[in-house]
Amino acid sequence: MSNNSKKPGFAFGKENYKILIVGILVVIIGYMLMIGGGSDDPNVFNEEEIFSFRRITLSPLVILSGFVIVLLGIMKKSKD
Repeated sequence: MSNNSKKPGFAFGKENYKILIVGILVVIIGYMLMIGGGSDDPNVFNEEEIFSFRRITLSPLVILSGFVIVLLGIMKKSKD
């Protein structure tokens, strides 16, 4: 009978949690890049503001990269 005296602890190591936090912050920044573009007057449609490069291209790329960082934080083996 083998005696494993491995104490129960956290699921991830300290470095994993740092990577996860960075990834979550990148996702939040991506969503913040997407906000705005509305108009006070419902009869006015500002196409350039809504369909800008920042909202259509940059923001989804930043969000996707944040999710990749979170995935890397989950998949990284801890050294413990």
